Amino acid sequence: MNQTLLPFPIKLLPDSINITLQPYLTTKRGVLFNSDCLDLLRSIKSESIHCIFADPPFNLGKNYENGLTDELEHNEYLEWVYAWLEESIRVLVPGGSLFVYNIPRWLIDIGHFLSQRMTFRHWIAITMKNTYPRGNNLYPAHYGLLYYTKGKPRVFNKLRVPIPVCRHCGKEIKDYGGHRHALNDEGLNLTDFWEDTSPVRHNKFKTRVANELKPMIPERAILMSTNPDDIVLDPFGGGGSTFQMAEKNRRHWIGSEVGPCEPIAERLQFFIGTEFGVPIASILRAAFR
Repeated sequence: MNQTLLPFPIKLLPDSINITLQPYLTTKRGVLFNSDCLDLLRSIKSESIHCIFADPPFNLGKNYENGLTDELEHNEYLEWVYAWLEESIRVLVPGGSLFVYNIPRWLIDIGHFLSQRMTFRHWIAITMKNTYPRGNNLYPAHYGLLYYTKGKPRVFNKLRVPIPVCRHCGKEIKDYGGHRHALNDEGLNLTDFWEDTSPVRHNKFKTRVANELKPMIPERAILMSTNPDDIVLDPFGGGGSTFQMAEKNRRHWIGSEVGPCEPIAERLQFFIGTEFGVPIASILRAAFR
């Protein structure tokens, strides 16, 4: 995707939540703020969000070409992470779900922090091909997606994935030990190892310069942990994959992005055909303080 689909920038909408937080755009199901993640989270009522999907900066010194970088000292980065995690836990309903996507280096600390406050569900290993060796370390081939709930999960929907086939001949890759006939016609049970989730790097499918999260990742998190009309929050909007999948699957959503929001608006219009500028849905308005 390399065309501009909207006249940018979108004007701020008059439908303000409060004096300090004004939407960048609204849809029938969602609201996006061009703001810091903590400003958004602190404006939300306790126990009002059903699922949070967070794909924060990885603190790798990356320049996002918008004047922002993610190069902090080790402790400074973790203090920032713990601050938005605390707020995330506060705003989740009992049984609500939290997904945090990051590299293993940081997920060790994040998992330790969350395990003292929430119920561990899964460490989902997500294969990440075409990465680069870093110093005297093994070739990094996966990222992680931590899945925690605020107590017993209120929703857990089992998902299935298509039976893998060869991309050249179209035949199934495995024989399943002679038990192929016993497999479910709807596919295989989703496991905690995802091999089909490489990042979006081709410009045809991107709305910004940086690599984008493959929409399949937040979509699976949304589908397994929420029901239609639940509220999904993503405090690091990025390219808008979470919001796209929330719209597609009939979930309400709230999001923020501290950098430019034009790529998110472009994605929603290009892939969903979303109408902007509508009044904020009452279920979303009720979630704010």
